[in-house]
Amino acid sequence: MKALIITSQMVQDHEFIYPFYRLKEEGLQVDVYNQTNQIVKGFFGTKIPPQKNDNIISLDKIDLDSYELLVLPGGVKSMELLRMDNLAINTVKEFNKKNKLIAAICSGTMMLISANIIKNKKITGYYAWKQDIINAGAEFIDKPSVEDGNIITSPHYKYNGEWMKLVISKLKI
Repeated sequence: MKALIITSQMVQDHEFIYPFYRLKEEGLQVDVYNQTNQIVKGFFGTKIPPQKNDNIISLDKIDLDSYELLVLPGGVKSMELLRMDNLAINTVKEFNKKNKLIAAICSGTMMLISANIIKNKKITGYYAWKQDIINAGAEFIDKPSVEDGNIITSPHYKYNGEWMKLVISKLKI
């Protein structure tokens, strides 16, 4: 099984590191797209790799059908960059069209809004984005982890455990 993490510089380190290693622990191949062909740093200085098995990953050249999961970690600055990346937004849309599992945490929820895929869904996210989530047509739910169809969201890295537990339970490993 394979997972794709879409991120950028200034990602919230905990929201990248925990799912990256937790999914590897479950035996998944985890590929990372970080908008560059070089290492970038997370908000707290973690080095974020730009690799797919030591090769640079390009969203316009990957086979989305080979992935079971898309992970969208947060980080406000990271989201500012990713929300202007049409390839990243289109990748989120395509995962959703294929009804593949999408896991977003904290401000990663903003990518779901930009992809216009949360209307009539139950969604959580960082409390500062509550009105944005509502304005996008979703019902904001204040819980550690929320599942609605193929989308699983969490509001904050303090809930990484609950979030990943739910995500892994849906992967049918």
